[in-house]
Amino acid sequence: MTQTITAMYDTYPEATAAKAKLVALGIPEVGIRILSGSEAGTGTVTTHEEGMWGSLKEFFMPEEDRHLHAEGLHRGGTMLTATVEDGYAEQTYDILEEHGSVDMDEREASWRKDGWTGQATGAPAMAASIPASTGTADLHAAGSTETLAAHGTAQGTEYIPVVEERLNVGKRMVDSGRVRVRSYAVEKDVSENVTLHDETVHVDRRVVDRAVTPGDMALFEDKVIEATEMREQAVVSKEARVVGEVGIRKDATQRVETVSDKVRHTEVEVTDERGNVERTGTTGTTTGTVPHKPV
Repeated sequence: MTQTITAMYDTYPEATAAKAKLVALGIPEVGIRILSGSEAGTGTVTTHEEGMWGSLKEFFMPEEDRHLHAEGLHRGGTMLTATVEDGYAEQTYDILEEHGSVDMDEREASWRKDGWTGQATGAPAMAASIPASTGTADLHAAGSTETLAAHGTAQGTEYIPVVEERLNVGKRMVDSGRVRVRSYAVEKDVSENVTLHDETVHVDRRVVDRAVTPGDMALFEDKVIEATEMREQAVVSKEARVVGEVGIRKDATQRVETVSDKVRHTEVEVTDERGNVERTGTTGTTTGTVPHKPV
């Protein structure tokens, strides 16, 4: 299973350095994209998919995130997206952070403090108007001008398209926090009591007054008496033992989340000169006595 990870950088070289590291890790280069604010375009944005907003439409992300990243690109940032296997996700996060990825939550708070409203600068409007003579607005999302052109004037007849929005719900992986366990060596003072044996040599002299015996005649020869002092010293040795283990594990669970939103559709009401009224919705069915008549 793959997931798409997005990071924003202040400079283009930071993004390219991160991309090179990801490629060296083994992530296919075709799965890594870099979108620079200067490359995405800073000209006037229309309802056509052009400029940085058009580039961002290729990425599936919530609307508020799209505005946030579009604002980052407008301010000269560079966005990197990488589609990676789950086994590379943690290493990918480390590499992106290592090369200076922007904390978008902090950056958003800073922008809002400076007056940013949450709407990307230069973002296209979500509705496009048709000629005022029809009195009806086209509520299709950005890009509806192309639809209008495709169904526009044909053999001198002009049509109003009937459109509807459809809710598409997908999934993306987000970083909800990290747990890191690190081991390091520390020193502490310890002490032990040990009993040591010491030997001490003493020289004693005493006064004697007695007659010399035949055995004492050898006393006039040289004679040496020696004694060696001995004492014990403490010998220290250390033994390392494993007394505990600390590990990290992840439990995967499944949950069901209900996503609610609003979708829009258009209805067309036709009134001809004879006073007959026809209304059609997004299903294409009609009511009334007169067939659908071009406006």
